[in-house]
Amino acid sequence: MERRIETERLILRTVTVDDAEAIFKWASDPDVNKYMIYPIHPNVEVTREWLKSRDIDGTDEFDLGFVLKETGELIGQGGLFYKDDLDAWNIGYNLRKDYWGQGMVPEAIQAIIDYVDQEKGVRAIVGEFAKENGKSRRVMEKLGMTYWKDSSYTKTDGSVTYESCKYKKEYR
Repeated sequence: MERRIETERLILRTVTVDDAEAIFKWASDPDVNKYMIYPIHPNVEVTREWLKSRDIDGTDEFDLGFVLKETGELIGQGGLFYKDDLDAWNIGYNLRKDYWGQGMVPEAIQAIIDYVDQEKGVRAIVGEFAKENGKSRRVMEKLGMTYWKDSSYTKTDGSVTYESCKYKKEYR
């Protein structure tokens, strides 16, 4: 299902296998990848295979690419993923390093929250970040989220475990 949302600076849209080269730019960047749950993508074929494996028509996954209106470039990706065990939507995102600190992620994620709220209803959102990742803490604070609890997570390849914070915002 093709989804499309517009914000002041961004077009948020469904990503496809055709976006592999653009996504590889951040999925292969060690600085962007440092705190991500997935291991670094060593080549664009890994990115392509990951894109092929995704269920873009899922009703509990709203994961969209962040396209700059000004240039048409795909510079990031993120969204909301429903978690039954929490009865909440989990947020996740990636952004090319050259766009860090410009408010792109809060702008995109807030628009996606609003969209999902209209489509399905949002009772709560949750997010998790490595304690040493102050940039993600700031994103969550800009979204109105506050500290919920301490936790930890391990990259899917088992290479590193991070002590983390979980933040939450209740809507209803």
